[in-house]
Amino acid sequence: MKKKKPTEKERKEAKTWPIWEKEASKFPWEYSDKETCLIIQGSAKVTAENGEEIEFGAGDLVVFPKGLKCTWKITEDIRKHYKFG
Repeated sequence: MKKKKPTEKERKEAKTWPIWEKEASKFPWEYSDKETCLIIQGSAKVTAENGEEIEFGAGDLVVFPKGLKCTWKITEDIRKHYKFG
């Protein structure tokens, strides 16, 4: 899992991706493909099975690797652009 501040080019590209929204909640998730997402609003913490944690919020670009098994804890209703592959 990686988090960074996106470049202007990355921000523009992400705006063409679909949008996913979810209310504050906690749920397990497994990535069958790599996902790159740009957080539009909200915040969350994702904990991998191996204990690695990442926290992110509005403005962050986050990459989740293929095969990752984790638990999402959305701490503030979240909205993100996302792309698989």
